[in-house]
Amino acid sequence: MTIATSQTDRLGANPFVVEGPIVAGSGIPGPNFALGAVAGGERESEWVYCQLVLASQTTLQPGQWFQWSRDYVASLLTTAAAVVGQRCGVFSGAAQPPTITGGPVGAVTLQPGTYYIWLQRNGQAPAQVATATAALVVAETTTTAGQASAPASATVGTKAIANVNFAAANQTFAATTVNGSPVLTNLSGLNAGSGPFIGAAVACTGIAGGTTIAGISYSPNGVVQSITLSANATANGTGITITATGVLEATLMRPYLSKVN
Repeated sequence: MTIATSQTDRLGANPFVVEGPIVAGSGIPGPNFALGAVAGGERESEWVYCQLVLASQTTLQPGQWFQWSRDYVASLLTTAAAVVGQRCGVFSGAAQPPTITGGPVGAVTLQPGTYYIWLQRNGQAPAQVATATAALVVAETTTTAGQASAPASATVGTKAIANVNFAAANQTFAATTVNGSPVLTNLSGLNAGSGPFIGAAVACTGIAGGTTIAGISYSPNGVVQSITLSANATANGTGITITATGVLEATLMRPYLSKVN
């Protein structure tokens, strides 16, 4: 199983590009598509075109959960703000890496304003998950904006997210670390489609606690070449096993907020 990395059926649509900020009277057209328009791609992937109004500076990362209204106005998903019955999905990414197929890559920091984004509602996608257990079939909201949870059983007071499941609670891969460098090289046991993903927490000998994946570089044919961490490695290591958590591969089946747990 692998996340979607391209779309083809809506000419000109690019689900990995954020449009805006759109300023009325500026002469810059927006939105470029009808709200609620759908773009599709391989592996059953579907994206929905939504409006996003930000009141303050906000960083969007691949895998963040959003809900949207019947008017296709999106907002970051939290337990407090979640509306039962609304559709939800994830932000796939802000740009395309230099590969043949393209695909989600990095985070983007946006100033206050009105934007238009494509949110993925179907197919495989990166998804931010705070807690993941072996069950991986229970999905629910959390108090953290854009972050879901996959506990063994439902948590009282959260909102249930229907029609989503997760491939695994974590991912392991091998890499070489260099003391004082944030770059992981000589990677094995991973691929561009199945992760690990931007924002995932990483843990192993020689990597400080709290370190996350800040960037991923690709070869022209889409192979992951290196991973850049948010902090420098603290030791040299060859072929060390690294565990990535917090951003998991999810299967989306047009999820929606089904009930209050």
